[in-house]
Amino acid sequence: MIIYNVTSNIDESIEAEWLIWIKEHIPQVLGTGKFEKATLSKVLVEEDIEGVTYSVQYRSYSREALDAYYRDDADKFRMEGLKKFADKVLSFRTELEIVDEYTVNFK
Repeated sequence: MIIYNVTSNIDESIEAEWLIWIKEHIPQVLGTGKFEKATLSKVLVEEDIEGVTYSVQYRSYSREALDAYYRDDADKFRMEGLKKFADKVLSFRTELEIVDEYTVNFK
């Protein structure tokens, strides 16, 4: 499984507005059918840069599903965010491959 991670640094002046938008945006991305779930997280590590940082991790069904997202949907979604927030949000994207997962099983 591949995780498509989008990390965004948001200007504090628009944080509340961005959070409302991203909570609408994530279901739209999931609606493409290329991801099984997404997690929105606030980055707690203090950075030298100003602003607040968030991460959205989308779990794709497969490499092929993620490639289809890039081909069919990514540009449209990226442009929507750019039009709305311009230079108030700086995002970068990474791909993570899950090698193994572990859970605690208390019985």
